[in-house]
Amino acid sequence: MALLAATVLIAALLLARNFSNGADGTERQQLLQLIPTGSSAVIYVDLDEFRESSFLAKLYEWAPRPAEDSEYAQFVRETGFSYERDLHRVVVAISKPGVDTNFVAIADGKFDRKKIEAVLFHNGAPSQHGKWKIFRLDATVQDKPLSVAFLSDNRIALSNSEDLAGGAAAASGEPGHAEWNARFERLAGTPVFAVIHRDPALQSALGNAAPGGYQSPQLSALLNQLQWLSIAGKPDGDLLRVVADGETVSESAMSQLSQTLQGILLLAQNGLNDPKVRQQMNPAERDAYVELLRGAEVQKIDRGEWKSVRVVLSVTPKFLEVAKAKSAAPPATEKTSGGTAPGQTTASKAKKKK
Repeated sequence: MALLAATVLIAALLLARNFSNGADGTERQQLLQLIPTGSSAVIYVDLDEFRESSFLAKLYEWAPRPAEDSEYAQFVRETGFSYERDLHRVVVAISKPGVDTNFVAIADGKFDRKKIEAVLFHNGAPSQHGKWKIFRLDATVQDKPLSVAFLSDNRIALSNSEDLAGGAAAASGEPGHAEWNARFERLAGTPVFAVIHRDPALQSALGNAAPGGYQSPQLSALLNQLQWLSIAGKPDGDLLRVVADGETVSESAMSQLSQTLQGILLLAQNGLNDPKVRQQMNPAERDAYVELLRGAEVQKIDRGEWKSVRVVLSVTPKFLEVAKAKSAAPPATEKTSGGTAPGQTTASKAKKKK
């Protein structure tokens, strides 16, 4: 769960590694009030706090650098807008009404509205919905066309919803914001976070996301009892402090999940200290995992009606270096006969011997 939280947050931070500009609490609150309350997940990135972060410098060194896209380069020339420089903050809300997946992304930034709208006109004239012009793009998500609209001179919305204008206009007045706001308030001062409301498909994915093919029906069943999951990260020097907080109304589920996660941490620590693992494992890789696990904590929090299990860890530069090396390594291939397949763990071999 902790490693998954770190992965999610590192992916979000890659979006923000070079960004700057200031956002106060009011602007943050206004942006978060525009999400549909029927969302399954909300991801928020405040791009203001990252330029001076030494952790982000490490992350920039670690991240792959894609080749410059010619269409994006042309867009920058025509509009003067570069997301590395001019994007301030962004919120993305994902919802699943039935079998479809809808998303809406709302961003604040320094936009030259006239130039950007002139480029959008290339896809056709916009439709007028009240005070907003809705532009259709030549792109789809989940087989649904994308729409974009300026909500103000410094705020823009992008969605695959059929009613972008109506959804954005109605969101702030919808009942149900109190539940989301309670989670957002706990995350005040955190520049990047994701809040996930109960979603069976996502919970199933979490239960099946264990590394190395590890499966735990008990852990999956406990995760399925979580109504809310919050994952937050904040750079602290050259570290990324990561907190994952799962909420349930069941005290027994809270206690069992806490014990299960503590057991997983203990097993991982013991595994890394196994003499055979020490011999077989790259020393730098082992040190990175030991350092990650040494700082990990599992906590129980009683908030009255809601019971929480919190996992805390720190992602270090060593961990990023290991992740970079493993992502650059060629994929392992399985042997067709006898012996141990590359990547097979000591634990799995021991299990077979038993």
